[in-house]
Amino acid sequence: MNRDFFYGVFLIVVISVAAWLISTIPAVESLSFSPLIVGIILGMIYANTLRSKQPQSWNEGLKFCSKRMLRLGIILFGFRLTFQNVVEVGVPALIVDAIVVSVTLLLGCWIGKRLGMDKETTLMTSAGSAICGAAAVLGVEPIVKGESAKTAVSVSTVVIFGTLSMFLYPILYKTGMLDALSDQQVGIYTGSSLHEVAHVVGAGNAMSSATDLTIASTSLIVKMVRVILLVPVLLIISYMVTKDKSSEGGKSSITIPWFAIFFLLMIGVNSLMKGFCEDGASAFSSFYTEAIHIIKIVSTFMLTMAMTALGADTSIDKFKQAGARPFLLAGSLYVWLVVGGYLMARFLVPAIQ
Repeated sequence: MNRDFFYGVFLIVVISVAAWLISTIPAVESLSFSPLIVGIILGMIYANTLRSKQPQSWNEGLKFCSKRMLRLGIILFGFRLTFQNVVEVGVPALIVDAIVVSVTLLLGCWIGKRLGMDKETTLMTSAGSAICGAAAVLGVEPIVKGESAKTAVSVSTVVIFGTLSMFLYPILYKTGMLDALSDQQVGIYTGSSLHEVAHVVGAGNAMSSATDLTIASTSLIVKMVRVILLVPVLLIISYMVTKDKSSEGGKSSITIPWFAIFFLLMIGVNSLMKGFCEDGASAFSSFYTEAIHIIKIVSTFMLTMAMTALGADTSIDKFKQAGARPFLLAGSLYVWLVVGGYLMARFLVPAIQ
């Protein structure tokens, strides 16, 4: 790590602090704009204005924030949950997520073929929409050996449509258009249909109150189940690519989302500690409650940094270079996720439960 790396990180910290302060303005709070949403807006403004004047050597710091900081924030977010929460949504989440991932991948491949797109961009964009946004795109990239430009376009599509949902879902919720769903169903709908983990956290928090985190916690659990499905999906894609390119030989590396495992570990720790506190350790209970409060603040700020860094990498030039087809593919899959996700949350989840 050199000095320029820290300059990049410091830049994101400054913008994230600004996002945090802006989110506390009453008018902004009334719109349910969390620091995460404000952060990505400021990041995108920066990407299309001052980013061109930024030294390229700072990019590693920005990349660190959009990747490592995101995962650290999600790991710490585990302290907001317990395994009792997981049990509440386990079976419906697994079934809905399996359907969403399978249909999105198959539909994406079919649409991509009809649009005459290359297999690399099609698979990366479809995986990003189906599973966990940019993380899935980057997981598929070394398997399909996509070019950097194709990878950037695929990431941009999921960031755009995931960001759109961060605004759309809270608006639908606040205006009563999701009243047919319970808070748990809204959480399942959000977690099973949004792209990025951070987008799910942003939308979930915007639809939750300070005293009731049902939507936020449910959506994140459902999303993490979806993230874990990245492992079998990568294995299947690796097998398919290896089979298609058997003449080339060699093996494709598999990216395992270890942050999801640590996220579950933190839930386990929190579950044990909450149980210990309930057994009568009043002094420790007070200390642990305060510690959890601090962890929540740190986690939220880390996620704000991640969202800001994602926004700072979303420039208009990348969209122009790609043409319309990747966005037609991502947009088609987005319509399926929004509509199909709602229908499953509305009718399938009650049937399963």
